[in-house]
Amino acid sequence: MLPDFKGKNVLDLGCGFGWHCRYAIENGAKSVMGIDLSEKMLTRAQEINKLEGILYERRALEGLDYPAKQFDIILSSLTLHYIESFDTMAQNIYQWLTSGGYFIFSVEHPVFTAEGGQDWIYNKNGEKTCWPVDSYFIEGKRNTTFLGENVTKYHRTLTSYLNTLLKNGFKIKKIIEPEPSPEMLKEIPEMKDELRRPMMLLISAEK
Repeated sequence: MLPDFKGKNVLDLGCGFGWHCRYAIENGAKSVMGIDLSEKMLTRAQEINKLEGILYERRALEGLDYPAKQFDIILSSLTLHYIESFDTMAQNIYQWLTSGGYFIFSVEHPVFTAEGGQDWIYNKNGEKTCWPVDSYFIEGKRNTTFLGENVTKYHRTLTSYLNTLLKNGFKIKKIIEPEPSPEMLKEIPEMKDELRRPMMLLISAEK
């Protein structure tokens, strides 16, 4: 889904350990700005993915302000479901992109986020029976546990994601609901459960 990075100025929203920043530079990007709120993640990014052309900054995405048409490509991996207003974020990203620029992002799939608990329903034997989907059309805050910590996420429907992009002027290029490859299913038997419900949603859009 990723475009040609050669000579491009790239912004990574929620860069984490900086793997996408490294990928962009190693594939010819002119510059990469990596933004994240986690000081620990950025410290690690500076240790393992500090390359010439990459600049990391600790900032909240909601407070970002860049000149119009500053970036050719804007990436975001599993971050935007932590943002309350996707509409505001999409408006800003559209302004920050050059004409013909790309916005490629992944979020937790609306089927995955809808009920909020983000866990399977189990029978009395401890076996997974189904994935709960509830309150799908009631968008907004969801409280869940991630890596032992209580976190707040924001549920949006698939319609909201797509129509928000269209409303703000984007052309949707590609949508993927990723599933395990045959190799993964063979090597990791537990991956068969990932065929029972979508966990992630990937979207590529163009200005």
